[in-house]
Amino acid sequence: MTANEQSTGLDWKDGTIPVSRRFDDPYFSLADGLAETRHVFLAGNGLPDRLSDGFHIAELGFGTGLNMLATQIAWAATGRPGTLHFTSFEAFPLPATDIDRALQAFPEARAVADPFLAAWGRGQRRFTLPGLTVEVIEGDARATLPLWQGRADAWFLDGFSPAKNPELWSTDLMEMVFAHTLPGGSFATYTAAGHVRRALADAGFTVQRHPGHGRKRHMTAGWK
Repeated sequence: MTANEQSTGLDWKDGTIPVSRRFDDPYFSLADGLAETRHVFLAGNGLPDRLSDGFHIAELGFGTGLNMLATQIAWAATGRPGTLHFTSFEAFPLPATDIDRALQAFPEARAVADPFLAAWGRGQRRFTLPGLTVEVIEGDARATLPLWQGRADAWFLDGFSPAKNPELWSTDLMEMVFAHTLPGGSFATYTAAGHVRRALADAGFTVQRHPGHGRKRHMTAGWK
């Protein structure tokens, strides 16, 4: 699938929020996606407090790169030296033009996005940002994650809604996430769906429910 073909797979709610036609689901919260990222994925994983040189974050669902940019901003704000590693698994990468349009809704993230957008527009899926080395692994995570040689300190589980994209929340895939998590590592996700929580618990994680962002009553987080 070409970038242009993938681009036509989007609708735009209120002209700013990309909605996947494939999954009939927005790429981020309608109630401030950057605030959701900070509440769910950063705070849910105890970040930025846990961040240190060499800390490795992995993610299911790269989308617009908003979680990556929020991580970059949070790491810079700590003033600590060193470099984080960010690995994301994405089956349907968006073209840079659509990502740029989506990020306009978040001036703070867009303000640091030029190096990312330049690399992405050149087709690079491995690139370096200030304080961050990034690799985006394209393809179905059910095939690519088992082949990954890394292990993460924290996971952002950010696939489309389990009701719309159940493949990215299966027990088998959650077992792979657990296997690629360092001892003491953590995960966080916006969903509190019962079958997702059971899949994570069955994989071996300690699972907890927390207050969600915006209108979502609950989210899920846990550790190995």
